[in-house]
Amino acid sequence: TTDKIKESLFNIIGPYFEGGNSLDLFAGSGGLSIEAVSRGIDMAYLVDRQGLAIKTIKQNIEVTKSPNQFSILKRDANLALKQFSKQNIKFSLVFFDPPYKEQKISDQMASLKKLDLLSDDAIIACETDQDAKLGQQEGFRLVEKKDYGITEINIYRFGEEEHG
Repeated sequence: TTDKIKESLFNIIGPYFEGGNSLDLFAGSGGLSIEAVSRGIDMAYLVDRQGLAIKTIKQNIEVTKSPNQFSILKRDANLALKQFSKQNIKFSLVFFDPPYKEQKISDQMASLKKLDLLSDDAIIACETDQDAKLGQQEGFRLVEKKDYGITEINIYRFGEEEHG
């Protein structure tokens, strides 16, 4: 995620958070979670299945002011969701920034809902390429959509879709 897109994303979802847990299922460098914690998220859960990404995340978190506010999990995204369900963790903010070719955001959003992993009014921030065409998702309201060249940001709020 480029700095420009990250800044825009946080301008959309809110500059500050009043606690809660965040989840980044394809954490990469951990930048989105680090930013979320710096803006008030209590605990950030970062998931990535790549060993190099996990190493990078750990290095990036070490230099933050509060490394104890991060939980890092080397695991497949779908297996991680099942694990969080067993732990009864609820997320108020979820980031989806998967490798574009492996994008299964619609299925994973459905899993978040089915496994009861979302707080009321949770925010789901998705970064995809323009081919993803996420559109409406059952049980979620599309709050904002922005295009940045080949990158598209879709922001959803958990709850009933808007009708009208």
